[in-house]
Amino acid sequence: MREFVVEADGGSRGNPGPAGYGAVVLDPKTGEPLSEVAEYIGVATNNVAEYKGLIAGLKAAKALDPEAGVRVRMDSKLVVEQMSGRWKIKHPDMKPLAAEAARILPPARVTYEWIPREKNKHADRLANEAMDAGRKGKQWEPSRSTAALDAHDARDAAAARVVGDATAGAARARAALAGGPSTGSGRTELSGVATASGSLETEAATPTVGWGPADLGTPATFVLLRHGETPLTPEKRFSGSGGSDPSLSAVGRRQADAVATALAARGTIEEIVSSPLKRCRETAEAVAARLNLDVRIEEGLREADFGAWEGLTFAEAQERYPDDLTTWLASPRATPSGGGESFATVARRVAATRDKLLARYAGRTVLLVTHVTPVKTLVRLALGAPPESLFRMELSAASLSVVAYYSDGNASLRLLNDTSHLR
Repeated sequence: MREFVVEADGGSRGNPGPAGYGAVVLDPKTGEPLSEVAEYIGVATNNVAEYKGLIAGLKAAKALDPEAGVRVRMDSKLVVEQMSGRWKIKHPDMKPLAAEAARILPPARVTYEWIPREKNKHADRLANEAMDAGRKGKQWEPSRSTAALDAHDARDAAAARVVGDATAGAARARAALAGGPSTGSGRTELSGVATASGSLETEAATPTVGWGPADLGTPATFVLLRHGETPLTPEKRFSGSGGSDPSLSAVGRRQADAVATALAARGTIEEIVSSPLKRCRETAEAVAARLNLDVRIEEGLREADFGAWEGLTFAEAQERYPDDLTTWLASPRATPSGGGESFATVARRVAATRDKLLARYAGRTVLLVTHVTPVKTLVRLALGAPPESLFRMELSAASLSVVAYYSDGNASLRLLNDTSHLR
């Protein structure tokens, strides 16, 4: 019996948001792509897109040989476990998709295997090609370069590991000569910068590889605290700088006290800077009272303005403004309905604020009490991640994240979404 490998993936830029899937049928012996399929499916969740990618891949394999056996490889643990029968399918959107996938080929001829995301690049690239085409109002067309691009990525990754190993070795050598721990001057940061046209691009800082200064000095460390809960937080409503400016709820006040206790125990905070919005000021004041510090207000740390969506849930905004919401999820330059701020505008504001605070607090540890979008933006810029990464970070109320900034311009993400103090 002939055998195929099917690799499938799906993605959603917003979850739910503009979504697409991709799948490739491979020769298991040579790895040669035998068939590629991809499609933009409109607004959907990641899981729906992943299931549709599976269905498309199985159909493509059946078209090549209806009697073949198929080994499915996906990075979706949910799909693999549900289709293998180890997890129950509870969500009503998943049940018909799983049933459709099970009908394509006899279950005895199909096996499922989970693989890490980095080993599913071919299908992932196809899904992104489909989403990019859909954003432009076009249909996805088969690409002959996908496999070559994947091979090129693998070569790049191998080269990056060599450079990274050399950099780490040089850093350790510098530390040994200095008689202390390395500050990590060999790191490379990609920082987001805004162009005159308003689009977001990435600019690579020149890496320090080889022998360099043994000590870059004490970094400026920003401890990023998202404010505590408000009445809008558990309902997951848009709550930006253009809305009702809610106060902390009773839960939010308890969270502020808990984080104040934790930061007092650490004893490292030297300054406190807060967004001007009430929920941040109340959180900052709770910490300041415990640490005996003053709170400085910084306008640039305010949340994004969500325009007409302020106070709405995502589902309500989708129902009332479906086209605007889809555009906003797909482009960092798009603004919310009613004239709110785009993510590109927020990124420029936050980057300018970051630079001002770094100049003011060089070498100091500063608590920045702010909101979801500014925290995620600072993390994104430190990592050099693309704008869509904002949708892929979880950031809980009263959570702590930490970014250190060194004198050579490099940044180091040290912590993300720590909520241990709340437990």
